[in-house]
Amino acid sequence: MTRLLVVCLGNICRSPLAEGALRARIAASPLAGRVEVDSAGTGGWHAGEPPDRRAIACARRHGVDISGLRARQIRPRDFHDFDWLLCADASNLRDVLRLAPPAARDRVALLLDWAGVAPGGQVPDPYYGGEDQFEEVWRMVDAAARAAVERLARTLASGIIGA
Repeated sequence: MTRLLVVCLGNICRSPLAEGALRARIAASPLAGRVEVDSAGTGGWHAGEPPDRRAIACARRHGVDISGLRARQIRPRDFHDFDWLLCADASNLRDVLRLAPPAARDRVALLLDWAGVAPGGQVPDPYYGGEDQFEEVWRMVDAAARAAVERLARTLASGIIGA
């Protein structure tokens, strides 16, 4: 089983959208049952809360239900439990790398970069924006999800652990 953790700031906008897109794309692929996805935030301000209502509405427009997700803060055991910790932006990446034990640092990456969508690419925070910003984020994370399925299918087929 390959396990992915998507990380943003508060775990109510970008990372739940990415989690939903990844889960949907994986479920519709030969990887179903072979890859698990979760999300977390670098901060704990929203712990226990559902995703932002605009994120829920955005995902719903694309046929994905994220309303049952609940925000949580990244925790030390995540570095052991997950094969990859995929960050929304450079600030999240820096924060996660600061928390990561040395042995886990090579498994922390930017989501868009890791997926092969945009080298060094960052997913902008739509929190202070409107519907258009959430749609832009959805397009980015869904493209990453499609590319991630391809990457994981190739690496799992070749027997490489951790993709």
